[in-house]
Amino acid sequence: MEITYTLPEIDAVAKQLWEEGKQYKIWAFYAEMGSGKTTLIHSICALLAVEDVVSSPTYAIMNEYKSNKVGTICHTDWYRLKDENDAINTGVEDALYSADLCLIEWPEKAEGLLEQDTFKISIVAIDAITRRLTTTV
Repeated sequence: MEITYTLPEIDAVAKQLWEEGKQYKIWAFYAEMGSGKTTLIHSICALLAVEDVVSSPTYAIMNEYKSNKVGTICHTDWYRLKDENDAINTGVEDALYSADLCLIEWPEKAEGLLEQDTFKISIVAIDAITRRLTTTV
């Protein structure tokens, strides 16, 4: 899938993304800083009826949310991790297997921990308000 969108369209994009990727447990979001990873994840969580506050886990590394639609959602941000060993030591590997859905920002920091059938989402900033999203497995 490839979509070009602006912020007012993000809820529709989240819905399309969910329809395409709902069979995958691990979603990896590849994008530069400030390109809208957390904003899109917030919209996905709203779609999945998460009642918890959805925020960037940059400093906490992991946030856990409850969804009546999918169960436990683990939202991780691997930006501050050095490598796969650091990821294992912080417990993110355990979260990949224990949650019902894992949403990962900065997966390239420990890509070896990802399952082969990870749903990969790439976001590229076209300009200040426009993004291009592509997906692969």
